[in-house]
Amino acid sequence: MNTNTEPKSGGQTPQGAAASKLPAITQADDVVTTSSAPSGTSHIRSFVHRRAHITPSQKEALDRLLPQWSVAYRCAPLDLDQAFGRSAPTVLEIGFGMGETTLKIAQARPDDNFLGVEVFNAGVGALLKRIDEAAQTNIRIIQHDAVEVARDMIAPDTLAGVHIYFPDPWPKKRHHKRRLVQPPFIELLASRIKPGGYIHCATDWENYAEQMLDVLSHVPLLTNTADDYAPRPDFRPQTKFETRGLRLGHGVWDLIFTRK
Repeated sequence: MNTNTEPKSGGQTPQGAAASKLPAITQADDVVTTSSAPSGTSHIRSFVHRRAHITPSQKEALDRLLPQWSVAYRCAPLDLDQAFGRSAPTVLEIGFGMGETTLKIAQARPDDNFLGVEVFNAGVGALLKRIDEAAQTNIRIIQHDAVEVARDMIAPDTLAGVHIYFPDPWPKKRHHKRRLVQPPFIELLASRIKPGGYIHCATDWENYAEQMLDVLSHVPLLTNTADDYAPRPDFRPQTKFETRGLRLGHGVWDLIFTRK
């Protein structure tokens, strides 16, 4: 399952992927992380292996900037204050795609920390470039499976919020079981959020929105901030794909639930 969070229904290119005029380098195995779940257990992965394209500038950013702005996966709780060099509310973003939305939110909320989880080299490289060009200091990246990060690295009752924007919709019914938003994962995330913290999901697939609403509504720790779907909050910028979709009459659904 893919955690790229820029809208990509209908075969859209991830936001920012076409911005560079440099020739793309094709990598047959862009994802090197694999599940480290104990033998005999399993979970829905937050990504799938697939061919990917990475530009020379994205690769250069990975080589030069990853050590500065990334946190290595380890099966131990992460000291957030140490990772960010300060004490501040921390939001976990699962699957930031090419990172444009992540950067804009981090710029709009400088008093918050943003921990982005993404597995694809192209997306990680793109966000690293954005961080460097904007001199943004409140973003850190973990390049690993989001389920394992939440399970192993995030202590209970620590996060101010979680963002899951436009996850892979897996539109075919037989593939719905691969969707990221499933009861066990949302229950795990709810346990990692402080009381009063939030989970914010967004999708441009109505059927997935319905599933999200059903899953989130049945997690005992969570309560809906709206009767069903919430208005898009000002801090979530409208992406270019979302703008195009809305112009064509497509829907976008936001869900915001808070921890009781």
